[in-house]
Amino acid sequence: MNPSQLITETKTKLERAKAHFQDELTKLRTGRAHPSMLDGVMVEAYGQPMPLKAVGSVLAPEPQLLQITPFDIDNLQAIANAIRDDRSLGLTPTDDGRVVRISLPPMTSENREAMVKVLHQKVEDCLVTARQVRHEAFRKGEQAEKDKQIGKDERLHFEKQIDELMAKHKAEIETLAQSKEQEIRTI
Repeated sequence: MNPSQLITETKTKLERAKAHFQDELTKLRTGRAHPSMLDGVMVEAYGQPMPLKAVGSVLAPEPQLLQITPFDIDNLQAIANAIRDDRSLGLTPTDDGRVVRISLPPMTSENREAMVKVLHQKVEDCLVTARQVRHEAFRKGEQAEKDKQIGKDERLHFEKQIDELMAKHKAEIETLAQSKEQEIRTI
């Protein structure tokens, strides 16, 4: 086991966890319409489920409005149904025969507090993943010491580097979460 290789591997895993967290943040509603709110919607088109992005373009022409223009007009009803059927979104689409429009109702203070709770849960999930990565790295370091591949001093130095990576990662996640929370609470 090469400690620098293991540090690089750990850093990569932490970056992946942060990237996933950032993707999850884009899905949280902040009171403003954003095309990424519909990223998880799957549309039944051409006999198979497809991501919404593959069957239409999503725009936010106004702060409280999303507009989906299908690439093929035959998929218009399927798009509207997919959005309506996705209970986690809680949106009611309307179509005029050419485009699907979704008018977002203003968020109440209860909605905002619920979104903040969801945000905090996502932060905790990300930090749990990061701690699992750290524990895995520590186990590999301890195993390498038992196998006489590295000495105790090397293992301790390695663990200190991993802890520094963790502290940096946690600070980045908390910064992202604070800015998203401020965005959610802004009326």
